[in-house]
Amino acid sequence: MSGHSKWATIKHKKGAADAKRGQLFTKLTKEITAAARAGGGEPDSNPRLRLALAKAREGNMPKDNIDRAVKKGTGELPGISYEEVMYEGYAPGGVAVLVEALTDNKNRTTAEVRNIFVKHGGNLAGAGSTAWIFHKKGDILIDKAKVAEDKLMEVALGAGAEDLKTDGAVYEIITAVKDFDTVKNALTAAGIELQSSDLTMVPGTAVPVKDQETARKVLGFIDALEEHDDVNNAYGNFDIPDSILSELAK
Repeated sequence: MSGHSKWATIKHKKGAADAKRGQLFTKLTKEITAAARAGGGEPDSNPRLRLALAKAREGNMPKDNIDRAVKKGTGELPGISYEEVMYEGYAPGGVAVLVEALTDNKNRTTAEVRNIFVKHGGNLAGAGSTAWIFHKKGDILIDKAKVAEDKLMEVALGAGAEDLKTDGAVYEIITAVKDFDTVKNALTAAGIELQSSDLTMVPGTAVPVKDQETARKVLGFIDALEEHDDVNNAYGNFDIPDSILSELAK
């Protein structure tokens, strides 16, 4: 499993997402609005909106909030126009970082993201410096206790998944973006419960981080980026041993 996915799973189990529900709703609202503005308000013909709506439902976002966000995106209600911005750079230990943001003020967000990089010992770099390392993929996690590996492999690979990996207590299924919905639907139709599913940026190469102090700095840096209201996702190509991740999660 990619380092980012593994750390996100650990934080989810700790309940960190619940503690920041207000911030989660703010980010979901912006993503739904941006998705509807870019591709229209019909989820059947707008994969980005379909995924954003699924995340909103998983996060127990009120239906009225969801509907208003869609209508702001389609222009049925007045709303703010958000610009998509990507930042690239490095975390401590030479870990490559890719940041996806949605903002109504690029200058403000750029200054604040740069400050996070500086404060946490990172280095904000130019366009193209790290983006080439990451590839957009579908990422589906399934609890090992919920399904036999043979069945999961048959369904997932039969539906077009690229890979199935075993990592700790979960299976991780990797798909091409175009096959993400097809694989998800096939798994659901087969009665297989999904722990999580998302489009993510998977690194082609990883940087080993084997000492706890550097790992603490890297994860603290990624968390600080993701806590910013304008940042949708912050990815790093770190590879931290499970023993250190578990210790830092305490």
